[in-house]
Amino acid sequence: MKVGVIGGGPAGIIAAGFAGLRNKDVTLIERNDKLGKKLFITGKGRCNVTNSSPIEDFFEKVMTNSTFLYSSFYSFSNYDIMSLLERYGVKLKVERGNRVFPASDKSSDVIKALNRFLYDNNVKVMLNTRINDVSYVDGKFTLSSEDGNNMIFDKLIIATGGKSYPSTGSTGDGYKFAKKLGHTITPLKPSLVPIEIEEEWIKSLQGLSLKNVTLSGWVDRKKIDERFGEMIFTHYGISGPIVLSMSNVINKYIGNEISFRLDLKPALTFEKLDSRILRDFEINKNKQIHNGLEKLLPKKLIPLIINLSGIEETKPIHQIRKDERKKLVEIIKALPLTFKRFRPLEEAIVTSGGVSTNEINPSTMESKIVPGLHFCGEIIDVDALTGGYNLQIAYSTGYLAGMNV
Repeated sequence: MKVGVIGGGPAGIIAAGFAGLRNKDVTLIERNDKLGKKLFITGKGRCNVTNSSPIEDFFEKVMTNSTFLYSSFYSFSNYDIMSLLERYGVKLKVERGNRVFPASDKSSDVIKALNRFLYDNNVKVMLNTRINDVSYVDGKFTLSSEDGNNMIFDKLIIATGGKSYPSTGSTGDGYKFAKKLGHTITPLKPSLVPIEIEEEWIKSLQGLSLKNVTLSGWVDRKKIDERFGEMIFTHYGISGPIVLSMSNVINKYIGNEISFRLDLKPALTFEKLDSRILRDFEINKNKQIHNGLEKLLPKKLIPLIINLSGIEETKPIHQIRKDERKKLVEIIKALPLTFKRFRPLEEAIVTSGGVSTNEINPSTMESKIVPGLHFCGEIIDVDALTGGYNLQIAYSTGYLAGMNV
């Protein structure tokens, strides 16, 4: 039986390898000059392989169609991919948030191991081959490549990824193939993506990185999410871990009134922050207001906080009234940010949306519409938060596709 796998990312590699393990005649087709190009850039080039949390905890991290992944996660868990990589010589380590990385901090070590996994299971790899068209006639799949060649397979696995990071080869070709073969594609949205902010002053904070802050997301003036951790200001808005995770929640509410509040000092209550400012003001009472905030806030933030509080920047500290100080505390505890839009889908880490899960058997990843057609990875309408969860979706769904093709 001849099996074709389109897409040499983590889902496609795992699917092809396990199909080969079952003595299938497998060909893995990749448009780039090497496999796993997106894997190379995950975890800032270190490859956040998976997460070491108990597998039952993964479901709350999946933001779209989590129950669809029940069979996948339990059939091939985070411990299974860790075991596979360690078997091929990749030593692993666990960092903050239970994120798993190669001990070498080199994503290339993970790619090399996965390549050996394919080699050991006799998978034929075709690089620099872009598929333009897929057709299904008389129980056979015909794949037409850009260079004019046709390949015929008995079974087909589509693992072409989403539309994010098109430079890695994820240009959305798989959606076109799936749609032609009769599948529904749910609307594509960016997930884990930086956010543009309306306020003009955002540009003055470009490059400022903050740690241990709390960002809350509000929809129609109701708080729907809150994240604690790190973020960064950009020339267009905000990015960083807590922003990317929040985008995954917020993208369900596009069209509503969306805003954010940034608590710069979440460890201090309103009263404790007021007392802290009072102490700093007492030390600097004969100086201008910005001198009284230098030990509390990053230098880049001080002029903005003063301005938003409505206090004159040159005002001596001993002249600041109680109501002005109260306003200062309010801004520090809830700096207002107005949602403008997400950055383009091409800049997202993950694509939300894709082939409808209603049309895929969750136990086998086989199409309910076309016999012998399987899907795995980001092309399916499932997505999760950062922390290794999206890569685990790729491995787990890839395993089911490969084992059941």
